[in-house]
Amino acid sequence: MSEFQQRSRQSTDSDILSEINSMVEAEKHLRDRIASGQAESGQAQQDLAALEVRLDQCWDLLRQRRARTEYGENPDEARVRPAAQVEGYES
Repeated sequence: MSEFQQRSRQSTDSDILSEINSMVEAEKHLRDRIASGQAESGQAQQDLAALEVRLDQCWDLLRQRRARTEYGENPDEARVRPAAQVEGYES
């Protein structure tokens, strides 16, 4: 289990939103660095792709938690889904 998955087990909606906001800022900063040529393109693109996957996983976890709350279930039972599953939603 990754550190990200482990942390998410003790996260509240507020914690997840805070992490999303931090990742969005990091994504913006990285995109700016790529656009200005300040970042090595190959590594920066890999970092950006990994960040986008983690963002998608966070959004998915938040949606799961909200759905569980809405239907009277325990939101703490929501789990981070594998990247392949979360990324497959857009296909």
